[in-house]
Amino acid sequence: MKWKNQLTGMKPYQPGHSVDEVKKMFGLNEIVKLASNENPFGSSPKVNEFLDKLSTNHAIYPDGYASGLRHALAESLDVKESQLMFGNGSDEIIMIISRALLQPGVNTVMATPTFSQYRHNAIVDGAEVREVKLNKNGSHDLQEMLRQIDENTAVVWLCSPNNPTGTLIEQAELEEFVQKVPKEVLIVLDEAYFEYINEPTYKNSTELVKNHENFLVMRTFSKAYGLAGFRVGYAIAQEELIFRLDPVRAPFNNTVLSQAVALIALQDTSFLDECKVSNEIGKKQFEAFASAHNLHIYPSHGNFVLFEVKADSDFVFEELMKRGYIIRSGNALGAPRYIRVTIGTQQQNEDFLVNLLDVLVENGVFA
Repeated sequence: MKWKNQLTGMKPYQPGHSVDEVKKMFGLNEIVKLASNENPFGSSPKVNEFLDKLSTNHAIYPDGYASGLRHALAESLDVKESQLMFGNGSDEIIMIISRALLQPGVNTVMATPTFSQYRHNAIVDGAEVREVKLNKNGSHDLQEMLRQIDENTAVVWLCSPNNPTGTLIEQAELEEFVQKVPKEVLIVLDEAYFEYINEPTYKNSTELVKNHENFLVMRTFSKAYGLAGFRVGYAIAQEELIFRLDPVRAPFNNTVLSQAVALIALQDTSFLDECKVSNEIGKKQFEAFASAHNLHIYPSHGNFVLFEVKADSDFVFEELMKRGYIIRSGNALGAPRYIRVTIGTQQQNEDFLVNLLDVLVENGVFA
């Protein structure tokens, strides 16, 4: 078969072990999954009520325009309905952008480490990948990213809060960067964790959309809204940009159920507020632990933390899994000797940190 040359040696995305797998592997009855930045409080109770009373004809295709959700979200964001594009999660939005703009002979600029799918899709589409190391504080080096842009650059990817560090791009730096990027280069700002941001100086990036035709924002219902299993992501940009991208989108890419539950979740703002408050409390638990044990921790604005363990990340990952905790090893994220942990409930965090300390003490990290 005539495979693309760039697919040689590529591996599919590795999501990590499932809860059932870990139970079987170690004979455990209970597992706490803190690996994928899901909402530990689930989704809105109103979503659960809807699902309990569900009566849907699954033989009928979904609304290919996601009209109900589109109308409500446009109203919530104060944008036109034609400024939105929905994806099967943000992953599909990334794939749509890559398919539309990336090809052999062009390049794309991104930070490292950051969300792996920017690089993955760029390679699939044959583009040159230009990666710029994060600053020591875990933030994007925007000045170096600007230097990497040339006449062949098609897309620049920004992730704020950045995955895996959780760091935020400062508002003034973001605005200056967007002003300096050539208008023919698409700037993508991935805000998967937008709802968790608790920084007063950080403005709503939809304001930048109004003034820049080459600026696109990605967000999702998978994280704070607790709907990861329903796969609903969306893009916000000026109408012409959405119009050019939308033909790449697969028809009927959001199911009947996903559109319905996303609409319900969007309207339950009190649940979202409660999750944000709980996330801040949980974040402080991890920060206090890191401070008490002299471990470096990145200042996270998401629902996860990346912090130092002063030991092999894979070893710590394996030892914690034996104890019933699934996390992410920093080795897999470009951050050796660090681990990334989803912020759970207060009790989950407390129990996890007790087990982590036991692992580190037993293996000589701490006396």
